[in-house]
Amino acid sequence: MKEIFKRYWPYLKDYKLQYFLVLIGIIFTVSATVATAYIMKPLMDDMFIAKKVEMLTLIPLALIGIYLFKSSGRYIQSVFMNYIGQHIIARFREKLLAKIISLDMEFLYLNRSGELISRVTNDIERIRYFVSNMLPELFRETLTAIALIAFIIYLNPMLAFYALVVLPIVIYPIIIIGKKLKKYSLRSQEKNADVVTRLTEVFNNSEIIKANATEKFEMKRFSVQNWQFFKINMKAVYVGDIVSPMMEIVGAIGLAAVIFIGGREVLIHNTMSVGEFTAFLTAVGQVFQPIRRIGSIYSKIQDALAASERVFEVLDMESKIVDGEKFLDNDITKIEFKNVKLKYEDTYALNDINLEIKQGENIALVGDSGGGKSTFINMLLRFYDVSEGNILINGTNIKEFTQNSLKHHISLVSQRIYIFQDSLAANVAYGQEIDEVKVLEALQLADASGFVKELEDGIHTKMEEFGANLSGGQRQRVAIARAIYKHSSLLLFDEATSALDNESEKRIQNALDEYTKDKITITIAHRLSTIKHANKILVMQRGKIVASGNHEELLESSEIYQKLSGQFEK
Repeated sequence: MKEIFKRYWPYLKDYKLQYFLVLIGIIFTVSATVATAYIMKPLMDDMFIAKKVEMLTLIPLALIGIYLFKSSGRYIQSVFMNYIGQHIIARFREKLLAKIISLDMEFLYLNRSGELISRVTNDIERIRYFVSNMLPELFRETLTAIALIAFIIYLNPMLAFYALVVLPIVIYPIIIIGKKLKKYSLRSQEKNADVVTRLTEVFNNSEIIKANATEKFEMKRFSVQNWQFFKINMKAVYVGDIVSPMMEIVGAIGLAAVIFIGGREVLIHNTMSVGEFTAFLTAVGQVFQPIRRIGSIYSKIQDALAASERVFEVLDMESKIVDGEKFLDNDITKIEFKNVKLKYEDTYALNDINLEIKQGENIALVGDSGGGKSTFINMLLRFYDVSEGNILINGTNIKEFTQNSLKHHISLVSQRIYIFQDSLAANVAYGQEIDEVKVLEALQLADASGFVKELEDGIHTKMEEFGANLSGGQRQRVAIARAIYKHSSLLLFDEATSALDNESEKRIQNALDEYTKDKITITIAHRLSTIKHANKILVMQRGKIVASGNHEELLESSEIYQKLSGQFEK
């Protein structure tokens, strides 16, 4: 816990004023709690035994004043602790998401989206509960317990000993219970990630589920994860909830000891007044409440510690892709692959790639699935770094550039089309300021003007999740328009026109030919019409370039291309 607190300290120390106000609230609350016990002495001795009539007015007024004081303190503490907690967690949530999306693509590929969502939502929420609720309660209840213990020792040290002697007995079991709870909390959070993952898959694949009538199958798979989650949580409940009854029993034993020994002091030895005994008994009854709460809070803190460890585990990760320091100011005019190799475990995804691409060239990549075409593109985006060799941009190693400045000059249209829940214009100008004239020009080049005019609000039409209110071909046109709007010097097209009919593709191709004449274009496609006009076609197999040339040259010199060409025509 000490290590976790040290990690939180840089955040906590930014709220000095709020913590000061929280402390004021806690002091009000603790003082009022002690005063509640203290007022029992004049209530019994002066009002009931001495029968002082003025106490009929003073005691009730004092009691109202005490509870006004206490309620004000609790309100001040609650408001400002919640402010601190909510503010810290908002910062943490942003910091965690920023960290996740800054890590390399290998991390994002290997970790399930449900797992990552769970860390940003569920784990962060558990930390918020700790910072906003548990931490101030622990502080308040500890001060309350100390103040009440000091008060009962002041009233009668010998009787206080008999009342509190049982407390050390329960400390060890609570520590053991805390360790078990932390283990169950980790398992619970991992299982919550499994549940979120299943939900994410169900919602993301609703069409295929409906098409195959597999609702019951998916419910069965979800049910397994859901009930496993339930069982782990119940184990935590069985263990954690034993703390409160344990403390109740301890409190009852302490009170019993006080009544027996204190009763003798009042009735037999006459060394305590009834008022003193009542105040002492009230204070003892009250002291076990914060102690019980401390035990309960300690067990719940284990849940927050487990969540904190999971969050800090991500925050401590370092990306394998190290950012360079040079800023790429100029357009990309030359790309060189020099003996480039990329190895996954024991397999080469790219092997001995040597290539030079210049401004204005249109390069097409063809080959069987798994041949390395998409990997080739991903290397230019620095989704991965080379295992051996070098990739040069304008004569400089690609690793020397900052990733942001590099990607500023690259536009990607991938096989998977990404449409965000925003206006059509915002999707085209994604990440940039919206210039409506430029948006319309980009849509025109992408052959999208026709369907956009038919939309109710034109370019201001709100896109549904995954672009569900557009057809596959329309989504692909929007993605192409986005690449055009960015006005990059390097265009990467990975099956960018696969959802379009031949006529639409031809219109877009004609428009792009003029647009890309001063840019570098790299295209992956399985249509002959898409690639046959390329300046150079690279035939890739098992990570190697096995043939290169234009369409006519390859038809004469490469049997592999001849076979692929036959498949294209089909």
